[in-house]
Amino acid sequence: MESWRHEPADYPCPFCRFVAREFDDLNAESDVVAETDLALARISPKWWPHNPGGVLVMPREHHENLYDLPAPVGHAVWDLVQQAAVAMRASYGCDGVSTRQHNEPHGGQDVWHLHVHVLPRHRGDRLYENDASSRWATTHERATYAALLRAGWPRA
Repeated sequence: MESWRHEPADYPCPFCRFVAREFDDLNAESDVVAETDLALARISPKWWPHNPGGVLVMPREHHENLYDLPAPVGHAVWDLVQQAAVAMRASYGCDGVSTRQHNEPHGGQDVWHLHVHVLPRHRGDRLYENDASSRWATTHERATYAALLRAGWPRA
């Protein structure tokens, strides 16, 4: 069953570095919107033209993809996905929310650490037709959306 592993030996995992608080231009402390013992939600550094402020939810531990994710970790990730969607709907004025999660290269995965995209949707945004038009958001842009989400985050 190891044929579903694709991360290279000595893979410098960008999400593990983020969880370890190793920041750079694409990864800032201000990107964090919520954390639990098992998972973390952050503003994505990569944005689509009509869908700014997307969120990435990831386990704190390194798991390459969905296939061997322990159930408690999966539940923790999904709880943050739901909370991010609720906060996004309340804070962004979007018309809906989409989620995406990719496994293996042919499934669209290009970072070898499980993560779920939570994306704000707007009528006519043509999100799935604009994958090639994505861009890297600035730290300031990301911080603005992170503040909106933190303010609208559902309270337990």
